[in-house]
Amino acid sequence: MQMLRVAPYLFDMAQFDPDFHVTALTQGADVVVFDGVCVLCSGFLKFMLKHDHAGRFKFVIAQSELGEALYAHLGLKSADYDTNVVIVDGRIYTKLDAFAAAMGALGGVWRVAQVVRILPRPVADWLYNRIARNRYAVFGKTDACLVPTPDVQDRFLA
Repeated sequence: MQMLRVAPYLFDMAQFDPDFHVTALTQGADVVVFDGVCVLCSGFLKFMLKHDHAGRFKFVIAQSELGEALYAHLGLKSADYDTNVVIVDGRIYTKLDAFAAAMGALGGVWRVAQVVRILPRPVADWLYNRIARNRYAVFGKTDACLVPTPDVQDRFLA
């Protein structure tokens, strides 16, 4: 039985719809699911594209059909996409854990960003929720989802 760890929860793959693309997301590539209209989130995507020299990560726009399905199956609200999702080595991370997992997977100097994991869960969630709730007001929001350019199109699953 294949299991997925969603920090801090463990999910049995059998509870997912067999038509769902989780398997495609977790085999062979790590994945970042991001809000395609959020300027902060798109900035994180650009950072990942620039620093992921090994091409380890694939990307999914949260507003895409695949992004919506992933949010729904994880029980996350998709109305405002306020939860960051990162899949590393078959484990699904959310919120600040997702950021830490992505930085750890990049390796090198970026691993130091995993220091956020030492924050107590209530503090980490409070901090993440404040940023997520105010991200459009502080960083901005675009009118349409990001459209991948041809040079990075192959890095997008949806």
